[in-house]
Amino acid sequence: MTTEQTTCVVAGGGPAGMVLGLLLARAGVDVTVLEKHGDFLRDFRGDTVHPSTLRLLDDLGLGERFRELPQTKVDRVTFPTPNGPVVISDFSRLPGRHPYVSLVPQWDLLDMLAAAGKAEPTFHLRMNTEVTGTLTEGSRVTGVRYRTAGGETGELRADLTVAADGRWSVLRQAAGLRPHEYEVPIDAWWFRLPRDPNEEGTGLNGRIADRAFALSLNRTDYFQIAYMARKGTDATLRAEGVQSFRARIAKLFPELADRVDHITDMDDVKFLDIRLNRLPRWYVDGLLCIGDAAHAMSPAGGVGINLAVQDAVAAARLLADPLRGHKISVADLAKVQRRRSTATRLIQRLQRILHDSVFTQVIEGTRTTMPSIPVTLVRRVPPLQIVPAYLIGIGFRPERAPAFAKRANSSVATG
Repeated sequence: MTTEQTTCVVAGGGPAGMVLGLLLARAGVDVTVLEKHGDFLRDFRGDTVHPSTLRLLDDLGLGERFRELPQTKVDRVTFPTPNGPVVISDFSRLPGRHPYVSLVPQWDLLDMLAAAGKAEPTFHLRMNTEVTGTLTEGSRVTGVRYRTAGGETGELRADLTVAADGRWSVLRQAAGLRPHEYEVPIDAWWFRLPRDPNEEGTGLNGRIADRAFALSLNRTDYFQIAYMARKGTDATLRAEGVQSFRARIAKLFPELADRVDHITDMDDVKFLDIRLNRLPRWYVDGLLCIGDAAHAMSPAGGVGINLAVQDAVAAARLLADPLRGHKISVADLAKVQRRRSTATRLIQRLQRILHDSVFTQVIEGTRTTMPSIPVTLVRRVPPLQIVPAYLIGIGFRPERAPAFAKRANSSVATG
């Protein structure tokens, strides 16, 4: 077993972990990101990049490179009503250079961040390296244990350990941190249907039928669809078989009924066990949780990636100086939670309201359309469409890149 040393070790090479690693490296902090997979290719990961994150990428000098990635832009969210479709959220009304949400394969975003990190001499990314637990001295976390894909084990000691390893965080569990779970009425199933690039539409469309809710996102050559129904029914859906599932989708999206046969079997339908939770305390001495490890989000609004990235930016700004001085304290970690917890609580509160006012009523069969009051308001006063767009696209406390991390925009090679 090998034992090594770094200043900050980050478990998890998702958006939060990669952004934090890049920013800390630009501050001159020696940082090592450990990712258990050999690449970033995971299907149906969150692909939404919101206006506040797009602005961050500009600040980091990555905006031009990002715009070279294959992507589609969502400028509005539309729902059908008995009186015709209504735009519920209009991102085109937002101020700034990016009045839209970009849909980009997450692996492309992460590859871009990894390439930018490799340009920094203090940034280290280790793929095929799974974190298995914490190292401790007394009550303080002093690093991590890991195992490579080849079965080799090792220890990486660090002044600070960051758990960015998702909602099933190994480090969070090892540190004895337990999130408060909120009741969630639904689960989600993701799949694709082919799309003719000439088909109209660049938005996100929602449908309600048969005690289920679905969203269709228009991608370059396919529709990415989320089907949401009562929690705990995955086994039932799969037992009913693919023909039954195709019929459900055809009823929700009659215009796509001619292509539901492209769902060849239920293996094409990826299941997501939706969770909504939050740690009362995001840290212990020597360890900080960010992103889903600190607060798993509902897919309502698609804000999970955005919040995780904002956590990373705040952590980098507040912790770079203590890390450079090798004097990281519990008080420093508490500052990160104080800065980010209010925005997280507010967004989760809005998600719980949406669960109660829409999702629960849909699966119980008491709602077949969107709530009439907000629909009527945005129909009569279209400028109100900016309110949900702002909450989704920018949020309550957007973070800007710290001065030490800013760069001029340029292309970044990904080879």
